[in-house]
Amino acid sequence: MRADTRAAAPDDVKLAVDPDVAAALAARRAVVALESTVIAHGLPRPQNLAAARALEEEVRGLGSTPATIAIADGQAIVGADDALLTRLAEDLFVAKVSLRDLAPVLARRGLGATTVAATVEIAARAGIAVMATGGIGGVHRDAASSFDESADLVELSRTPICVVCACVKSILDAGATLERLETLGVTVVGYRTDRLAGFYLSDSGLDVPWRAESPAEIAAIMRARADVDAPGGVLVTNPLPPGEQLDPALHDRVLEEALAAAERQGIHGKAITPFLLDRLRAATEGDSLRANVALVLRNAALAGEIAVAAAAV
Repeated sequence: MRADTRAAAPDDVKLAVDPDVAAALAARRAVVALESTVIAHGLPRPQNLAAARALEEEVRGLGSTPATIAIADGQAIVGADDALLTRLAEDLFVAKVSLRDLAPVLARRGLGATTVAATVEIAARAGIAVMATGGIGGVHRDAASSFDESADLVELSRTPICVVCACVKSILDAGATLERLETLGVTVVGYRTDRLAGFYLSDSGLDVPWRAESPAEIAAIMRARADVDAPGGVLVTNPLPPGEQLDPALHDRVLEEALAAAERQGIHGKAITPFLLDRLRAATEGDSLRANVALVLRNAALAGEIAVAAAAV
């Protein structure tokens, strides 16, 4: 057996697993992990709480048990209740928790919303095989000089989980991210498409190496990867339909303006993503928010279907 390489997170992370989630896992029923950064940092109030509840209902409606993951009271919560969802949505001082941040937030018994990397780590420790998010982090556009690359990519390369997303956020470098995923050995699959999704856009302009036509086919890819004992997971890129995407010309113009503003203001690191998303939201008069909510719900639905297909075997 391959040695566990997921040593970046604390070994003594205390998991507080919701009883419904625990029962589903014990019975080998479908469970879908949901990240909480989208609640605390990705969507504005009050749409964030409404979206968090809608995501869970989307998963339940497809026969899976939702498990929103967060950090609270010195524990990693696997299956946030409505009271915790409300805290994440309304508290102004929720920490954004990636792998490097797990230990400090746990030690201080703080309130934290987990990124893809932290959610994947905690979900895998709990025994959850499928996760849904909006978009993963990736290689930033200035990475050649800043070396700014999301921890999501390395975590995906070593944790056996299927992550459903609209691919890398469009504020990042999609081409460089796809190259890094290849280098790291992450299996990337387009859901009913040969093209890499572009987050707010249906098409990033890049090809995906593999295509799957059904949740059952993706579940089979997950099983085959496990059968050969390959490290890491499967990334499923699920594009918005063209009729639901942002206008590409508007998207590109606003993004360039937002990137220039961030450079002038010296905004870098983990602050850059919320800054750019806020600028896009304001400049597109809410169209980016509509697209963001739509893609997250679509990803949750597909993740629910994949989880059901995987649990059926």
